[in-house]
Amino acid sequence: MLNTILTGEPSDRPPLLIVHGLFGSARNWGVIARRIGTDRQVISVDMRNHGDSHWTESHDYFGMAEDLAEVLEHHGTADVLGHSMGGKASMVLALTRPALIRRLIVADIAPVAYGHDQIDNIRKMKQVDLEKIASRSEAAEMMGDLEAATAAFFLQSLDLQEKRWKLNLDVLERDMETILGFPEVSGRFDGPALFLSGANSSYVTPEHHAAIEALFAQARFEEIAGAGHWLHAEKPREVEAAVTRFIEN
Repeated sequence: MLNTILTGEPSDRPPLLIVHGLFGSARNWGVIARRIGTDRQVISVDMRNHGDSHWTESHDYFGMAEDLAEVLEHHGTADVLGHSMGGKASMVLALTRPALIRRLIVADIAPVAYGHDQIDNIRKMKQVDLEKIASRSEAAEMMGDLEAATAAFFLQSLDLQEKRWKLNLDVLERDMETILGFPEVSGRFDGPALFLSGANSSYVTPEHHAAIEALFAQARFEEIAGAGHWLHAEKPREVEAAVTRFIEN
């Protein structure tokens, strides 16, 4: 089963499952998990090939959805919040195993293929000579011309003591086209679904609404002012408030 971080205690309210994006981990959502975890249990997961979860030979959305289903079969029906890659995995889970989800929140992603590429970022991480570094700042220098915030995000997945990345970079690089795409999925999710996006992000546009509404009958849309794709890091209180309003209705 995926590595999980549990925040808060089980209650009469459904737990909230949080699913991070590409190159992330459960810990990325720690601030929001702690705040929401004051009155319900929050289950944050490390996705396959990320964090402290298992590595696999493939990184596809049906496999990721089954990983999430295994977690929910253990903990019970939950509200599910997925960001970016984790949002796509959560959508596939909702479409293939709808009985496991009460309410779905998809953060800044749509069920479509995207044209951007993360291969260059993987290659920058692979540039780091893991045997020679003694600090994250040295690793950041080896990654070259990355923005400081991007480098800091990637370095959260660097295990200095073990001299390894907690990211299966080879598989993520090989399956990047699959990660950027979205699989053919039959069926619809008829439960409540919130598509929460950053107002400054281009990942979810009005042109995507038809594709979303074709799969999610009760889709509603909300933007976080002043936030881009990393809305949970840029506007954590606003994201927490929007999620809390939705799951408490």
